[in-house]
Amino acid sequence: MFDRFLRHINEKSASVATFDAAHIESFFNEMDKRTAPGTSTRLRYIKMLHRLCRHLVEIGLRTGNPAAELSAFDRWPEDEPQPVFLDPAADQRLQAWTEPSALDDPRMQRNRAIVALFMGTGISTGELRQAQQRHLIIDDVRPNVYIPKRGPRHERRVTIPAFAVAALQRWTDSHRSGGDALLFPAPGGDNTINDVLLGAIVNAAVEQIGIAARDMSPRILRNTFARRQLLAGRSNEDTSQILGLISHRTVTRLRATISGPGGA
Repeated sequence: MFDRFLRHINEKSASVATFDAAHIESFFNEMDKRTAPGTSTRLRYIKMLHRLCRHLVEIGLRTGNPAAELSAFDRWPEDEPQPVFLDPAADQRLQAWTEPSALDDPRMQRNRAIVALFMGTGISTGELRQAQQRHLIIDDVRPNVYIPKRGPRHERRVTIPAFAVAALQRWTDSHRSGGDALLFPAPGGDNTINDVLLGAIVNAAVEQIGIAARDMSPRILRNTFARRQLLAGRSNEDTSQILGLISHRTVTRLRATISGPGGA
């Protein structure tokens, strides 16, 4: 969350010491275009920024808290919408969609690999954007991706399931640079791929299997991955750790969508 806000204020030539309420509002205006209405995303950001600014005031880096006024007018939604995910049948169809074709051009190779990594590991968009080629191990007995520590999230390695290996192998075979090269750089350069393009890639893939949902961003694949772990018998704690989450809140909400023993 913080990384996304930091990128926004950097683009506006501001810093954590200088951003103001206008920067926060412009960030929310952009975020609203990518966020389903009725969720608690805006409130979570306000609370985070309120705590951040309060800390910066305490250590003398800021003189005021621009998030304080905003936080007074926001309340936690009484009824959050059910998290969006693919049911097991749709999950299987999208897994099959990631299988490479001899007709794939470089763009489609990239798209299948990105969707395969999202689906196979539950990696977040920020983690995928920063992933380097050396973090992906697919020529081993246990294919996996290494995810470095980011903020409060601990480093972790996530095993890559069999269905995702072929797409990732095809992509790395044709785009191997070595060193600290990004796994999925932005088109035409070495910069990180942006969230808008990642969202478009996932949206198009989900549409290909005949699904229309209120949220077809990478979040639907992360939720699907997490729910798949729960259906396979993993605990809330284990699933949260695989996702790199500090809180069990997201996984608990997904658990509530599963009927029967261990479900809701």
